[in-house]
Amino acid sequence: MKSQVQDRFHDFYHTWFCKLEEILHHLLQLSTLRTQMLPLKEHDVNVQHLVNTATTHIKQYYTVKWAEAREDVLPFFAPTWLTPLENASSWITGWKPSMVFRLVRSLATASFGMSEEQARKIEELRMRMRMEEEKVEREMERLQVAMADHKMVELAKLSSRAEGGGPGVAAGREGEVAVKGVLDGLERAMKGADCVRLKTLKGVLDLLTPLQCVEFLAAVLALQLRLRQWGKKETGMLHVPRLNERRPVTN
Repeated sequence: MKSQVQDRFHDFYHTWFCKLEEILHHLLQLSTLRTQMLPLKEHDVNVQHLVNTATTHIKQYYTVKWAEAREDVLPFFAPTWLTPLENASSWITGWKPSMVFRLVRSLATASFGMSEEQARKIEELRMRMRMEEEKVEREMERLQVAMADHKMVELAKLSSRAEGGGPGVAAGREGEVAVKGVLDGLERAMKGADCVRLKTLKGVLDLLTPLQCVEFLAAVLALQLRLRQWGKKETGMLHVPRLNERRPVTN
């Protein structure tokens, strides 16, 4: 049975993702102008506005996610609003930060050039974020070990006798406290992973020029959309607009 959090976030994610597609469409339009070597000075304000719109939309996702996770964190570790392919590629309820740096390297080769200073700072950021990834991974490992330790196993056995009264009742209450501790730990781990994701995005964007930010964000969002398209195709779900489908241009 779906929880209220699952239902609410499922609806939110559908609306949020539709807006994400719209933002990607505008990013790709600007990216095309840049590729065609058209002058973009007159679009500088639009460029920065679009970058801000994209980052604000991404932040909204985490704001809503964290608010809902305070009520029930478990749906975010088995999200019903994602396809099985998206879930299979997930790292602690989301994308893995190190993936971004591989994407930046690909873009630096194929789409935009980076200065030596930019490349050096990107590499320094990658190393810092890798250390933070490892910290979150250690915390998740600690939680997984805690769920299978001797005390939890014994509590599970005793709790199963709780309906009969006696010591099982007290053990049942103690077991609930122990599970609550695990759930709190999962919420901390999820937020820790999300913070690394957000710091990675901000760190990269801070090192790029506005037009490079457009290229980078377009690549990040396109990858997210493409993964969803592949996942929906594999599961025979409803049609998702293809990246090359054009929408009417809006000012």
